[in-house]
Amino acid sequence: MPEEPRTAAWLRNFRLSGFALSMLLLVVAALVVLAPSLKTFVEQRQQIAALEESVRLAQEDVDDLTAEIDRWSDPAYIEAQARDRLYYVYPGDITFLVIGDDQDGLDEGGLPISDEIQTTQVDWVRALLSTVYEAGLTDATPAQLESPQQGG
Repeated sequence: MPEEPRTAAWLRNFRLSGFALSMLLLVVAALVVLAPSLKTFVEQRQQIAALEESVRLAQEDVDDLTAEIDRWSDPAYIEAQARDRLYYVYPGDITFLVIGDDQDGLDEGGLPISDEIQTTQVDWVRALLSTVYEAGLTDATPAQLESPQQGG
């Protein structure tokens, strides 16, 4: 006859006494009774943590607004804001308002900026109608019609 594994032999020799059985039942009963309370406790701790975080964020907002109020009580800050936001100046001051930063006379494409009015030679109405006409009558797939700049 083949030899039994050690765990099988241990389980075969295992005997439950009345005391061990009653203790096991008490542990199971305690788990059944305490599990809902433990679940409630964990949920409440999570809610408390979320509320504490919201209180902390609200306190940061209050601190920021208090600092803003303190800044606005300073006459120098009020003067600086009036000069920056409303372009107020003292009588006799000479100010310059720069609109746009043209970066040494170059536009976004790196081409020189011209002060002359330029007209294009493209008839945009004809170009629009031709693209609509071509899109309606073509048998090409969308991948074939995709612009090289849009393709990836």
